[in-house]
Amino acid sequence: MFFSPSIRSQPEFRQGATEMSSVAVGIGAWGLMTGVAMVKSGMSVFESVAMTLLVYAGSSQLAAIPLLIAGAPAWVVLATGFCVNLRFVVFSLHLRPYLMHMPRWRRLTHGYLTADMSYAMFTGRYPEPPATEPEKRAQEAYLTGNYFVTWSSWMGMSLLGIVLANLIPQSWGLGFAGVLSLVAIVCSMATTRLRILAALVAGATAVAAYALPLKLNIVAGIGVAVLLCFWLEKQFGLDPDAEDDK
Repeated sequence: MFFSPSIRSQPEFRQGATEMSSVAVGIGAWGLMTGVAMVKSGMSVFESVAMTLLVYAGSSQLAAIPLLIAGAPAWVVLATGFCVNLRFVVFSLHLRPYLMHMPRWRRLTHGYLTADMSYAMFTGRYPEPPATEPEKRAQEAYLTGNYFVTWSSWMGMSLLGIVLANLIPQSWGLGFAGVLSLVAIVCSMATTRLRILAALVAGATAVAAYALPLKLNIVAGIGVAVLLCFWLEKQFGLDPDAEDDK
């Protein structure tokens, strides 16, 4: 359905795939090192492949690996993954108006496939939900093109990392390329004062709360930035998507 000719024939699908290709190398490098890290930590090839295909979340995978190896209780592993991925709750709330016209199974599939970069690029390209049928098809095609490249890059390189785990040293630090890609996306979206403020507040809060367990500093950073921006919007009538006057 998602990669069917009816979707691929849309020009927005090719546009989304082309624009996401600019960060595919960073995504692939991050996936490669995640695959290596899983095997190096003692997980079997079967477990590593299963985790790659089912979880599809680099940050929570890397957070869960040491807990699994240390024999932590299942609830601790699940709670850690839940906390690290809480940002996707914010993403889903934002994407809800874009996807609510679809059947539930399609919304769930979009939820599985949409990642940080596809969400960022999609919402930057389409600040408003679709109002007509052609807009709905175009936006879905663009989003699908985005995560076609994201999913393919991540899965392909992560599986390659699992296969070549014993030949690629973790000291190469290729995963940092993924972080740099995220930074590039965030910088490209910082087009208004409110967005810049949100990024600065989230970053400062995450650093200040670094000592929190289970990577809750990331959740704290997102939460504080979202609440502050909502308050500023209501108090001063600021539009987060309005371009600043030059």
